[in-house]
Amino acid sequence: MTATAPALRGRRRAAYLAPARTLQAFLLLACLAAATAVQAGGITDACDAEAHADTLRHAAWTPPHARAHWLDAGTIRWPDMPVDGRYALHHARGGGLAAPAGDRVTGADERVALRVRSATLDGAVTARFAFTGAGAELVLPADLAPGAVPALLRGQLVLVQEDDDGRVLQATSLQVAGALDALHADAAAGHALGAMPSASGTRFALWAPTAHAVALCLYPDDDGPATSSVALRRDDASGVWTHHARDDLRGRYFTYLVDVFVPGTGLVRNRVTDPYAVSLGADSRRAYIADLDDPVLAPRGWDASVAPARVAAQADMVIYELHVRDFSRDDATVPPALRGRYLGFTATGSDGMRHLQGLAWAGVTDVHLLPVFDIATVPETGCVIPDIPDAAPDSDAQQAAVMAVAAVDCFNWGYDPLHFTAPEGSYATDAADGAVRIRELRAMVMALHAAGLRVGMDVVYNHTSASGQDPQSVLDRIVPGYYHRLDADGAVTRSTCCDNTATEHSMMARLMIDSAVVWARDHRIDSFRFDLMGHQPRDAMLRLKQRVDAAAGRDVQLIGEGWNFGEVADGARFVQASQLSLGGTGIGTFSDRGRDAIRGGGPSDGGDALAANQGYINGLVYAPNDAAPARPRDHLLRAADLVRVGLAGSLRDVRMTTFDGRTLPLSAIDYVGQPAGYAAVPGEVVNYVENHDNQTLYDSNAWKLPRGTSSADRARVQVLALALTAFSQGVAYFHAGVDTLRSKSLDRNSYDSGDWFNRLDWTYRDNFFGTGLPPAPDNAADWARMRPLLADSLLRPAAADIAFARDAFRDLLRIRASTPLFRLRSAAEVQSRLRFPNTGPAQDPLVMAGMLDGRGMDDAVFDAVLYLVNVAPEARTLVVPDALDVEYVLHPVHAAHDAADGRIRQDARFDARTGGFTVPARSAAVYVVPRGSTRPGATGNGTR
Repeated sequence: MTATAPALRGRRRAAYLAPARTLQAFLLLACLAAATAVQAGGITDACDAEAHADTLRHAAWTPPHARAHWLDAGTIRWPDMPVDGRYALHHARGGGLAAPAGDRVTGADERVALRVRSATLDGAVTARFAFTGAGAELVLPADLAPGAVPALLRGQLVLVQEDDDGRVLQATSLQVAGALDALHADAAAGHALGAMPSASGTRFALWAPTAHAVALCLYPDDDGPATSSVALRRDDASGVWTHHARDDLRGRYFTYLVDVFVPGTGLVRNRVTDPYAVSLGADSRRAYIADLDDPVLAPRGWDASVAPARVAAQADMVIYELHVRDFSRDDATVPPALRGRYLGFTATGSDGMRHLQGLAWAGVTDVHLLPVFDIATVPETGCVIPDIPDAAPDSDAQQAAVMAVAAVDCFNWGYDPLHFTAPEGSYATDAADGAVRIRELRAMVMALHAAGLRVGMDVVYNHTSASGQDPQSVLDRIVPGYYHRLDADGAVTRSTCCDNTATEHSMMARLMIDSAVVWARDHRIDSFRFDLMGHQPRDAMLRLKQRVDAAAGRDVQLIGEGWNFGEVADGARFVQASQLSLGGTGIGTFSDRGRDAIRGGGPSDGGDALAANQGYINGLVYAPNDAAPARPRDHLLRAADLVRVGLAGSLRDVRMTTFDGRTLPLSAIDYVGQPAGYAAVPGEVVNYVENHDNQTLYDSNAWKLPRGTSSADRARVQVLALALTAFSQGVAYFHAGVDTLRSKSLDRNSYDSGDWFNRLDWTYRDNFFGTGLPPAPDNAADWARMRPLLADSLLRPAAADIAFARDAFRDLLRIRASTPLFRLRSAAEVQSRLRFPNTGPAQDPLVMAGMLDGRGMDDAVFDAVLYLVNVAPEARTLVVPDALDVEYVLHPVHAAHDAADGRIRQDARFDARTGGFTVPARSAAVYVVPRGSTRPGATGNGTR
């Protein structure tokens, strides 16, 4: 490339004011010269260079922003600019432009005069770019030759507002995703992407429409020198670069060399992996060539293995969320070489697997794994395990040891994608062999299926770990500025935490969809949880659902975080896949309505609010802790209503009598300025009280329960929250360890808190409360408040408390599984079969009661079900008039001799003469009317 630079520099002045057709001839010649230069430029040496990038020509000047948007093939919008100005687009193929205010543009290969658009834009384009606001809409000359616009997009571009003498008034770079989609996305749809080996050879395909040249580097293994390199051929219509090797190259490794103009840097040769890589070598340096149908990649028994058929509809799902490393890292019954790895799940007799088998038997249908795709933050070889000092329960020494090596230790949640479609190597026994991570991930899936559990996967398509020229940036170093969502100035948005992707762009949406297809079809993932799904378009999620189901040949359930925030909030850029926009799609979203009402407060609470903001189960109004202010009874009544909203599936059209006596649809009940009810069917809501984010439920209750609450009662309060989740219509979602009182020693955000603060104990002896102050970055502001809690030995549960919570949780799962009345399919069924008998102004808000009518439902098992959750610290009696003279009996699970909570069998009472139910303190009891009883009870007309 550098060999041609003097010749190009000599042509720039002549081309500056040339007519458009002459300019196109120049661009074609320049492209041919560049291709020759790349092939002659010693690319094999670049395959093995120490640096991941080599700047071939520096950009000496760059506009401070990129405020203009290239909307389609021929239109540019510059927001907030006058429509009567004089505008020109300046282009330099290899960089070198300068456009300082008050001077003429220098270093351009050409200048393209633009006129202000008079015609109306296409409706779809108008809608897509409405977020930019109005401004000057500029049109390229109609006589530009075919191929001229793609050629312009491959170089440095500066849009200038000029005065009559051609001097710069204002200058900006451009955001070009709209043009790239318009020019190439349809044609690219006809090209399979990635490395595709077969007996007849190996095809490589990379979408890189703005690249000057692309070359392939081939390697025999994951760290040896390249054995060959070859230039790829560009397809102009699609922007896809391809090469077809004659040999079947499966088992080899590869990278690409992409020569591309990078705004702010210049013309760069980037060595990158493949965004479509299905596996990698150690530390993701090289992509691995694999045919996922190759028998070599199948663990023994893979072809005959099938997932358990336990979910007929999404509302049947009972999910247990689990981190691969957490699961077996500290399990002494797992062989040491397998601990913390995929194969930890294949130790079928281990304590951890016996725990999962017990949950499957009780009613858990799915294990959802935190990210198992390739992540950026854990070294796959040589990660460090810190030495943790033996220090006081409220010491900061433990977290200091953890944080000293956090950047290079073996733990991270994994919400930092590097390659979306390749398994993570740190969970494999050999990260250097790309085949091993595939086989072992599949062995894990097989083991869970054999245990009676479907396998879900947490996917993170809303951001990447890096962008720009960062070594851990893949997408942006191939097509700069395309794959990420940019703000008004052209900077990458980071509202998700990291570098936001733009799934509203065609090829980013395609990458997401193609990736999900591979996981479901080739690795037999049964369901997906989408991180921050509200940052993705609803349309993209619907297309993903259609494609994944078709490819897998089955219904693949989709749930996700439908939070509404950031630059896309309230539909600012597209209709989001968010809570209020997904009704009727069948895609589920996590509901914060019941979560916050049950736990108290919210995930962002800090300072005094951590203790003061009590919830329904831990004392709001009725058992205030020392930090809680005096609150009126209405606060408790409102919280009780939101708990009922959750029990009714947060369904927008279901009606309920509220605390003030009104009968309203759930959508008319307020939740911090939003409708409490928003879903169309129960399967569109995920009910939960704890997941990997924020404090565990046990830690939250450590803040909120009155300090003198006994260890046994703390376990009972934990079970109350689990009961409310289990009894709720919709998907039931539980975090691993919530059933064993899991603590993270008050850590509010343990994503990078090391193994120490993320432990699980399948021997049920410890929950790890009081194992040091949590890491300073997210917790230090509250350390002074935490110290007395962590130092209080009475807040640490006994083994008996942990065992109680474990067994009581399984009883709740068995109760939920015993009848489909807890898993109704439609809003109409919920309206007609669920009734709340204790509502309105005169209610007893401390007893949550729900009646489910099983009459006319063939598989209901019972004619009626009545659940009662008493959150009070004392026994309470609730009179239910509809229960008069009805043959209610304790649910068989409660009545069994081995029931976890013997108090319910011994102390719960029902008096058919009065309709009175007495429920022990802090307990959840379920009564049923067996089939064929003389009077199953009147449930009224709907959810009241």
